[in-house]
Amino acid sequence: MASSSAHSSTTIPSPSSTETTTASAATVCPYLDTINRTVLDFDAPDHSCSITLESSPHIYACLVCGKFYRGKGKHTPAYTHSVEEGHFVFVHLTKGTFWCLPDDYEIPSSEPSLQDIRLALHPTFTKGEVVGLDENQELARDLFGRRYLPGFIGLNNLNCTDYLNAVVQALGHVKPLRDFFLLAANNNNHHGGTLSKKRKQLQLQSPSPPSNSDFSPLAKSFSLLLRNMWSPHRFKSSVDPHMLVQAVSVASNKRYHVGKQAEAGEFLAWLLHQLHLGVGGSSIRKKKKKKRGNGSVIHDTFMGRVEMTTVVRRRRRRGEAAALQMLNQGGMETSTTVAAAASTEDIIDEDDDDRAGSDDEQTIERKRRKRETLKSLANDTIVVEEETVTETDFLQLTLDIPEKPLFKDEDGGLVIPQEPLVNVLRKFDGVSFSDALAMQQQQQQQQAAENNGTIVSKKRRYRLKKLPNYLILHLSRFKRNGFFVEKNPTIVMFPVKNFDLSSYVFPEGGREKVPTEDEVKGMSTKELKNLLIKYNRADLANNAIEKNELLQHCLDFLSTSLPDLLADKYNLVANITHDIPVEVGREGKQRNPLEEGSYRCHVQHKATGQWYEMQDLNVRETMPQLIGVSESYLLIFERKGVAADTTRV
Repeated sequence: MASSSAHSSTTIPSPSSTETTTASAATVCPYLDTINRTVLDFDAPDHSCSITLESSPHIYACLVCGKFYRGKGKHTPAYTHSVEEGHFVFVHLTKGTFWCLPDDYEIPSSEPSLQDIRLALHPTFTKGEVVGLDENQELARDLFGRRYLPGFIGLNNLNCTDYLNAVVQALGHVKPLRDFFLLAANNNNHHGGTLSKKRKQLQLQSPSPPSNSDFSPLAKSFSLLLRNMWSPHRFKSSVDPHMLVQAVSVASNKRYHVGKQAEAGEFLAWLLHQLHLGVGGSSIRKKKKKKRGNGSVIHDTFMGRVEMTTVVRRRRRRGEAAALQMLNQGGMETSTTVAAAASTEDIIDEDDDDRAGSDDEQTIERKRRKRETLKSLANDTIVVEEETVTETDFLQLTLDIPEKPLFKDEDGGLVIPQEPLVNVLRKFDGVSFSDALAMQQQQQQQQAAENNGTIVSKKRRYRLKKLPNYLILHLSRFKRNGFFVEKNPTIVMFPVKNFDLSSYVFPEGGREKVPTEDEVKGMSTKELKNLLIKYNRADLANNAIEKNELLQHCLDFLSTSLPDLLADKYNLVANITHDIPVEVGREGKQRNPLEEGSYRCHVQHKATGQWYEMQDLNVRETMPQLIGVSESYLLIFERKGVAADTTRV
């Protein structure tokens, strides 16, 4: 109680001073030196009160002991804690405002000694800082003196969450996606509460993307995690993805949960779809839509288009109509006559009169043979081939790896083969047909058995119509049978730079031609700007003041970036691998390779060209030669010449 009375005396104005003393007391807190930054951990799994275990929008963190409490009014856990323990400085976890309790006054946001805590709680980035992230080479330092490189920081494994860590590390280095989520927090309204009707109408009329406050809980957690990974103001040199793991568990109905291993490829597809919906994207994609009507940064970055030709061979009975046409045409069958035939019995019986004396014996015998032949032909089984062509969008391409060999080495292990990525990509060369999945065949057989006959075979051919700026390749390594999960250990070799995919793309109307230098010089100012805007270089068009400067920008872009954009060449951005212990898969030691293995992620620091290997909390340098011969599972490639300014915020 002594401490409480002493504390109260500092905020009670004397009779001689009125407004001046009150104002100074409201802006000066004498207890800022009691803050203990070493116990602060804002990556806690749940921002709930440590006394009542309630989750509320008004949770305060004690900056002296690091515990969370609800409310700040009288008889609340935070107020009681400040009186009983003598801890007076608190921060609002949602709004980021600082308060001194139990006197209940706000510490001004301009207080310089609290800026590091504010940035650790809610990291924010300006557009200038985001642009310079890839060129940053300075190491940051945490409270304990450990150095780390922002963006290349370890994520804590919360029991079988290594697949989530690897996917987040990979997506965190996709520039448009990263920049969007880093800058989205700048539009967040921490102090506003509910918005007025006028402001809501202005937000609906504004063409700008939604702010962080409009995101789903999953998208908010993902944005916060990326901001913590790239923040140079961390109190510790690692990040705990507790909030994202909880949001993923809730959104997936515990399909992806702590303690349960999962395939990173399936999780990546699910996460991209949830992030697309979480930032305001539409669940139904229309063919004709506005440029940003129901799209999102996810679709703008990863979406491509593929043409799928399906050839289905069905086994069915010929039928009486088709058999009659074969007889009438001398054994030749046409598809048009089959559909045009009417009742078979009526056609046969037009001149068929079985009354006594109407026909001679030869005529009766001829008609009998005709009926028998017709019946035999109608009951014959024929195979009909049907072909359908459809176009669909994709966010990632799934590639089938050749089956592993049956021969084993002298120790009982499999001989691991190697296969170039260009051979695996033959599935999308526009010529080769591949068998459809057996499960799909069975479903089609059950659906079509009654009317259309039984499916004999089903093959598909894929032709890529459009490739995205960031291409995700999923190497399907895991295969489930009726007893256990098998992993294909085949090593898929691929280039890290200048991966040419031009031979796999068949754009509508042919490839675009690069305009010549004389054609560019003959363009007007409007045509020059439209040329730059067409290839997402509006920044160059807007920064040019005179036509000569604009013309020089176009010529430089024409000679450097545009040929790479039209050539469909890609550089590796991230590589996710799956490793299993050596003894898994040996004879007599059959275990689930998915549960026994672990994921790693390789990303590159663009400023220095150095590649890093990140496995949970372990971050170390590696050589690019080792990346191309690892057991890659997910690959993310970036198109060469992609515009630097691709953020949508």
